[in-house]
Amino acid sequence: MATVHLRIGDLVWGKLGRYPPWPGKVVSPPKDLKKPRGKKCHFVKFFGTEDHAWIKVEQLKPYHPHKEEMIKINKGKRFQQAVDAVEDFLKKKEKQGGKEQNSEGKGDSKGKKTPTKPLKILEEDDEDLSALKDPSEKPVRDDPHFHHFLLSQTEKDTRSTSIQAADSTAINGSITPTDKRIGFLGLGLMGSGIVSNLLKMGHVVTVWNRTVEKVPQDNQHCDLFIQEGARLGRTPAEVVSMCDITFSCVSDPKAARDLVLGPSGVLQGIRPGKCYVEMSTVDPETITELSQVISSRGGRFLEAPVAGSQQVSNEGMLVILAAGDRTVYEDCSSCFQAMGKTSFFLGEVGNAARMMLILNMVQGSFMATIAEGLTLAQATGQSQHTFLDILSQGQMASTFVDQKCQNILQGNFKPDYYLKHIQKDLRLAISMGDTANHPTPMAAAANEVYKRAKALDQSDNDMSAVYRAYIH
Repeated sequence: MATVHLRIGDLVWGKLGRYPPWPGKVVSPPKDLKKPRGKKCHFVKFFGTEDHAWIKVEQLKPYHPHKEEMIKINKGKRFQQAVDAVEDFLKKKEKQGGKEQNSEGKGDSKGKKTPTKPLKILEEDDEDLSALKDPSEKPVRDDPHFHHFLLSQTEKDTRSTSIQAADSTAINGSITPTDKRIGFLGLGLMGSGIVSNLLKMGHVVTVWNRTVEKVPQDNQHCDLFIQEGARLGRTPAEVVSMCDITFSCVSDPKAARDLVLGPSGVLQGIRPGKCYVEMSTVDPETITELSQVISSRGGRFLEAPVAGSQQVSNEGMLVILAAGDRTVYEDCSSCFQAMGKTSFFLGEVGNAARMMLILNMVQGSFMATIAEGLTLAQATGQSQHTFLDILSQGQMASTFVDQKCQNILQGNFKPDYYLKHIQKDLRLAISMGDTANHPTPMAAAANEVYKRAKALDQSDNDMSAVYRAYIH
C-alpha cells in the first residue's frame, strides 16, 4: 500500500500483517500507550469491532478512493457490517454539520471527560522480537474478527503454559495457504471434513487412510479427495517423508501409537525438521510417548485435538487445542484457520490432551443427562416435544441440545460423533482423574450408561443413541 498523509479523524483502510484491509478511523492513542519506536504509523480504531492497532503508514489507504476496490475483494457478514458502520458514522457526521462526536475519551463539547472502556489493542509486531517471525505475520484467515496475540514479551519467554487464543469467529474467508507440503493420516468423520477444507483453501495435501485395504468404500473415499486435488500416499512413512507437516486424526490411543510405531509407520519417515501434529483425542501419557519418539528422530511435535463433530468439521468451525512446539503451532496457522474457527495454544505437551478430555467428559455426561431427562419425561406421561420446547427457551438452550434431542425424537442416530468415541473419552477422563486423585463420579455414572448402550450395539451410532440405554 502507498504511503499517505493522514490526520486524526481520517477514515482509512488499515492492513495488519496478513489480515485483510479493514475500515477504520485514525484516532488519538491513550496517553499511556507509547508509539512503537522507529516506526511511522497511526493509531487506528476498526469499525465493527472493539479493536485498535498501530498501523504502519504504508499499510493505510484513504477510505473513499478505495472503497469500491475493497468491497470487491472482501466478503463476509462482519465485513459488510463494518462497512455499514462506516456509512452510519458518515451520515451522523453529515447531520452534525461535519463535526465528529469525540468517542476516544478526550471530552465532550463542555470539556468534560467521558469514561472509556479499556482498549483492545492488536499488535502488528514487537521491535524486541525483530529477529523472530512476527506471530501476526503468519498467514491467517482473511476474517473480519482479527486474531489476537496479546502476550507480553515476558510472558512469551517465561510462561510455557500461558494461553494464546487465535479467535476467528466469522465465516471462512480467503486464506493465504502455507507453502509447506501438508500430509494427513486418517479420513474418518473428523478427518474428512478437515482435509476437504484444507483443499478448498488451497493447501497441497497428501492423504492416507488406514482402512483402505480392509474397506473398499474407503478407497473410493480417498478417490474423492484425489479428485479434489489431494495426492495419495501408500504408507504413513511415505506421507511423512513427502511432506513438511503431517497431521493425524485417528480413533484412540492404540490407533495413534500403531500409526507412529507400526510397520511403515510415521516414525520411519521422520527426519530432522519434519513436523508431526497429533489431532486424535488420546490420553496425556500417549501424547508424551509420541512426542518423545518423534523428537528422538529430530522431528518437531505438536498435539492439536479438536472439539466438534462431523458437521462442525465439514463447516470448518472446529475448536483446536494445541500444545507442544510453539513454532509448529505457528507454521500450522493457515491450516488451523482452514479447519477451525478458534485455536488455543496451551503450553507444554499433554495440556491439550488433558483439556480435551475434560471438555468431552462434560459433553458426554451432559448428553447422557439429556437422554435421561427425555426418558423420564416419557415415563411420567410428559410430552418429550414439550420438554424440548421448554429446554430450548431456557438457559441450557444450544445448537447441541437442539440437534441431539431432534436426533432422539426422530430416531435418527446417524453418527456425527461416534458413541464409542465419547465413551472412550469418558473412560480416559476418569483414568486421568484417578491419576490426579480427583473424584469424577458424574463421569463414572455416565460412562456406565454408554457402556450399556455399546452392549446394545450402539457403538457406531451417534452419541445421542445413549438414549437407547434407557429404553431397553
